[in-house]
Amino acid sequence: MVIEQKGILLARSVVPVWLLALVGAVLVGVFSPPAQYFVYLPAVLGALVIVTFIVQLAFTHPEGFVDRVAAGVAGSFVILGLATAVLALVS
Repeated sequence: MVIEQKGILLARSVVPVWLLALVGAVLVGVFSPPAQYFVYLPAVLGALVIVTFIVQLAFTHPEGFVDRVAAGVAGSFVILGLATAVLALVS
């Protein structure tokens, strides 16, 4: 029961941050010039770290806070890393 609740809380609080990372990567790829990809993608990651903390602090469950923050930041890092590789190949 507790594990299921942790999984649901993790999914509800981390997946939206990952989706924002994907949206941010797409927006950088579409709207910024190729020379600026490596400027804007780290800025998106910095914004996502702040968003991750805001989302996690909005939940009233302190159990698993560090795990949820780590999952949000690490997932965002991986998504933006893959986006960086794709944008580097495309440009």
